Amino acid sequence: MAKPAVNYACTDCGYSAGRWFGKCPGCNAFGTLIEDVVGGPAAKAPPQPLLRLVDVEAAEAQRIATGVAELDRVLGGGLVPASLVLVGGEPGVGKSTLLLTALAAISKDRRALLVTGEESTAQVKLRAARLGGAERVEILAETELDVVCATLERERPEVCVIDSVQTLYSSELGSAPGSVAQVREAASRLLRVAKESGVATILVGHVTKDGAVAGPRVLEHLVDCVLQFEGDRYHAHRILRAAKNRFGSTNELGVFEMTGAGLAGVPDPSELFGRTVAGEPGAAVACALEGTRPILLEIQALVSQTDLAMPRRVATGVDPKRLAMIVAVLGRHARVALGQADVFVNVAGGVRIDEPGADLAVALAIASAARGAPVREGTAAFGEIGLTGRLRPAAQAERRLEECRKLGLANVVVPAGTPTPGKPAIAAAETLRQAVQLALEDGDRTTA
Repeated sequence: MAKPAVNYACTDCGYSAGRWFGKCPGCNAFGTLIEDVVGGPAAKAPPQPLLRLVDVEAAEAQRIATGVAELDRVLGGGLVPASLVLVGGEPGVGKSTLLLTALAAISKDRRALLVTGEESTAQVKLRAARLGGAERVEILAETELDVVCATLERERPEVCVIDSVQTLYSSELGSAPGSVAQVREAASRLLRVAKESGVATILVGHVTKDGAVAGPRVLEHLVDCVLQFEGDRYHAHRILRAAKNRFGSTNELGVFEMTGAGLAGVPDPSELFGRTVAGEPGAAVACALEGTRPILLEIQALVSQTDLAMPRRVATGVDPKRLAMIVAVLGRHARVALGQADVFVNVAGGVRIDEPGADLAVALAIASAARGAPVREGTAAFGEIGLTGRLRPAAQAERRLEECRKLGLANVVVPAGTPTPGKPAIAAAETLRQAVQLALEDGDRTTA
């Protein structure tokens, strides 16, 4: 029999090599490659008969509602039976609190199990008492993978949360808990148990300082859904988004607020993130689209003279490359001189914008800060900016306009050609220069 091969795998990015490196070639981290023993060749399996897709019977399973509306929205309507979901986030962001709240709601009608490897049962009991309603949730404090899998196969709860996957270990592997080999083995076996036993399983995963799920980028291709829980633990609001979802959209966004009684969903984030102060230069309201939900966001910009040879373009919540493009178009086609100025852009509330429909609001905030002229009161904007300075309509304009109307915004600056049924009042512009003229109040027109 051939001897098991020895590989070295990075605990941060999963890079694997046949020899040890002090610095990982994949992520440039130091001291993260550890020994990973790979078993010898397995016994040859007999061939299996093939099926045509037309002969496959697929039963439409009813989703399991988690009782947390924002979580159900991001999942696509609830948990799919026998699915495997990975929830990642920084320590202290509220992953355990969110999932315990969901288990408390699920346990009223179904069997719900919490497998805890980081906390004792007494610690979980204290949190459950603060949240309330979790009396029927079953709990198992265990880190041995064989015991956890055997328990799931015997008890077969409908929903199981494992907090966290990095604490599980298999005695058959020589590496330490949390290593790539252990995490990969745990995810593979839990996936098999979930599919065979029909248990909807949620894995909690830590993240590295770069924001990736720790050790395991290898986990992301195994699981059915990857959820990222974002936010600063020193602030009240949290954002939940899907990075991968085999059963729903990856564009949905969930907003939560941390309160004394746990995490509470924010049903109307536009009211929270879309308010500006009248007469304040450098602020504009964008109407972005996150999945099926339009959301109003305040875009803040600061433009100041630079002492550096190369001006800075700093973006928080906006793609830095897209910001550089918007600044260039402003300077070339809207006559807003920014060549000798630092430009800082921030999306209020810690939300990240990825869609091009927010380009126009970002440009208006920068132009407002550069010219010292505030955006007209009660004005929002959405639209995509082209390199020629011409504006392009954004998708689902009707839903965006309806969201603006709900928040009481009297005027909306949009690209020409945008469908504009009903109110609010519309200011259509063909070019970025026209949009700047329509949106800004008369004020200090000196450029930066």
